[in-house]
Amino acid sequence: MLYVFFRGIFRVLFRSVFFLRAEGLENIPAEGAVVLCGNHTSNWDPPLMGSPLKRKVHYMAKAELFDVPVLGYVLPRIAAFPVKRGGVSKESIRLSLQLLKDGEVMGIFPEGTRSNAGGMGKKGAASLAMKSGAVVIPAAIIGNYKPFRQMKVVYGPPVDLSEFENSGSEGLEQATDKIMSTIRSMVKQHESK
Repeated sequence: MLYVFFRGIFRVLFRSVFFLRAEGLENIPAEGAVVLCGNHTSNWDPPLMGSPLKRKVHYMAKAELFDVPVLGYVLPRIAAFPVKRGGVSKESIRLSLQLLKDGEVMGIFPEGTRSNAGGMGKKGAASLAMKSGAVVIPAAIIGNYKPFRQMKVVYGPPVDLSEFENSGSEGLEQATDKIMSTIRSMVKQHESK
């Protein structure tokens, strides 16, 4: 299985080049639907956030990446699926919900883009979690991907969104803010260590 093969390669790469340390692995449920939400600092974030886990993590990726030779072959085989630029299509939302209903793990970066670090969060993660009943696990990626400098990924305890159920789009915004502020406070707390 290519996913397991590439996960092994990334584990070796991140440990040997970036001295990756993973904390809070006990917070990842062994089974059932999970929305794994992390801060977004680099194109390396998806494999870094997913590689320490025993479970397969599915990601949305820009549709253009699937047109790149080799990458277009590899991406679908490592649990990535395409999303068109300019918004998430109904098809990608349907697929994401189906994966969660099947008890899978979805990796999402609520900031949307790397350039939005610290900005407003996108509502997709909260929406998917609330529609599917998935557990929301916040992840903080600490470090700047400089070779031979330590990177760290910290998985926090689940974020409880039950207070926002049945509260419409305002509740969705508040749920998104709660996820984002949890991730930011984790980043701040662990950057100082």
